[in-house]
Formats: sequence, C-alpha cells, structure tokens
Amino acid sequence: MEALFLTKQVPDPNEPRWRRTLQISMPLNLSYVPIGLAAGVLLHAAGFNTLLTALVSVVIFSGGAQFMIASMLTINAPLLSIVLMLFFLELRYALLGSSLSKYLRGQNEGFLFFFAVSMNDENYAVNYLKFATDKKWTPTDALQVEHWSLLFWSVSNVIGSLIGSALKINLDVVHFALTALFLYMIIMQVKSRLAILVALISAALAVFFLMLTKSTLGLVIATLIASFLGFALEHELRVRRPKSRFLWRLHSPGSGGEPVENASDESL
Repeated sequence: MEALFLTKQVPDPNEPRWRRTLQISMPLNLSYVPIGLAAGVLLHAAGFNTLLTALVSVVIFSGGAQFMIASMLTINAPLLSIVLMLFFLELRYALLGSSLSKYLRGQNEGFLFFFAVSMNDENYAVNYLKFATDKKWTPTDALQVEHWSLLFWSVSNVIGSLIGSALKINLDVVHFALTALFLYMIIMQVKSRLAILVALISAALAVFFLMLTKSTLGLVIATLIASFLGFALEHELRVRRPKSRFLWRLHSPGSGGEPVENASDESL
C-alpha cells in the first residue's frame, strides 16, 4: 500500500482532456462554492434578481468586485463611482495576463478574448503553475480550467441568489462582508513594511477624500494617489536604498532582513 502512494501517478494518455482539466481544477472549483453562495445571497440582498446575478457572475467573474458592487449599491453609490472602482480593482488582470502571453502565442483573437474574460486570480495561479511545470499543458487546457471555474462560480452564485430570495438578509451584513473581504486581501498582500506604510496612507487618503467629495468618488481618487505614491516610494527605495528596512519581508525568521524581491526569486 505504501508503494502505491509513493509511486508517481502517470496520467492516462487515453483519458479525455476535459476530464483531466476538471480533475486539476476541482480543488479550485470546490473552494468557489461557499464564497459563490455568499456572493449570490448578498447580490440578491442588494437588489439583483437571479437572472442579473447569473449575468454579473459570468461577465465580471470576480468575487471581490461582486462583493464591492453589492456594498456600493446598498449605499446608493453613483454608477460612475462603481464603474471606476471596478476598473481600478480589476486592472491587475492586465499584469496577470501579460505574464501568460508567452504561453499563448499563435492563438487567434477570438481565443484570446474568451481567455481574457474568463481569467481570474485563482485560475491564473493554476494555469501559470501548469504552464511552468508541464510541457504538455496547452492553451486549450488552460481555457478549460478557466471555464470549469467559471461554471462552478456562476452556478454557486445562482443558487446563492435563490437562497437569498427565500431569506430576509440584513443589509448591514453586506457592508461587514465587504470589509472583511478586503481586510483579508490586504493582509495577504502585506510582505514588507512598505506595504503597511502604503496601506496606512491609503486609509488616510480615503477618509480625507470621502469627507472632501462627500461621495464614493473620493475612494477612486484616494486609490489613484496611493497607487502612484506607493510605486514612487518603492522605485526610489530600490534605486537609492536597496537595503532599506522598508523593503525587508515580514515573518521570515533567520532571513537577516532579506529584501522581498530576493526572497521571491529563491522561492521560484
């Protein structure tokens, strides 16, 4: 029995590729179920019917963005503010997509369009790892992984919307869920003292511009300023003070104050 578990599992060459990609993406797919249900419930509480929830889950396909939409609609935020916040929140996919471009050479524009619109953070991570470690991994396999994750996410959203229609949800829960989600996202991205500094600056700017503009447009302005300021600070430190304590990674016993970029290179 021990020998069976220690033996490297070789994929069956006769196994259909769709089944293989489903198996690879299944841990990701299952992780979407509880979050997708919660997103569907909150979207329904924000005024989306089941059909609109399904449409939003397919077109946007981003948990953070959908939670944000639900929260901003409950406070009657202007449509322009919602669109701008979505734009800057999802702008990271331009960088993620560019890192996969070398693996997608030769594909037609239609394929690239469907690949781009169904990509998110999690299926990107799965595909990037497969492209980097499996020479037989093809763009078609990557697209199937994206579509499997999109299917599970959309179905979970729809079921969540149906559950929400049978329950009475306090809209305060929407604000709490969004706050908790973005606090988690911030904590997961904190790798250096500089990240903490930029986060604090962002919070201060958000409060200031919200009071100044009296609308959620202040969040957009604060996001832009904090992003450019963080980029400028990081660039200045890396060029002029590469050994600055602000660039040291956190929670790394024995690292001796190793810069974040060096730690990342070693992990690869």
